[in-house]
Amino acid sequence: MSGGSGGAPRVLGPTVDDQTRCVHYRTALDVIAIRFACCGEFYPCHACHAETAGHPARQWPVADRGERAVLCGVCRSTLSIADYLEADSCPDCGAAFNPGCKLHTELYFQV
Repeated sequence: MSGGSGGAPRVLGPTVDDQTRCVHYRTALDVIAIRFACCGEFYPCHACHAETAGHPARQWPVADRGERAVLCGVCRSTLSIADYLEADSCPDCGAAFNPGCKLHTELYFQV
């Protein structure tokens, strides 16, 4: 379901801690970063990407649901898009994910 933490990817944008929280979303549950389809870089949120990437965001196509594009900021495991979309928490460490993120699904992934 997820990958190990060896060589965990860097997270770009205005993060505020080492669990991928950012200046836009920093509650106890905001612990994921998403690898953007357009550049292959991890950002904590759509606003971080918009402010710092220098190019427009592109959604992951439905056909790419197997891509490991979601990083758990707590244990640094990567989840496939499909696994993340079905999860309320990290399958490796149990860290809860912010349920409000589901409101932004279409900003990252085609639905």
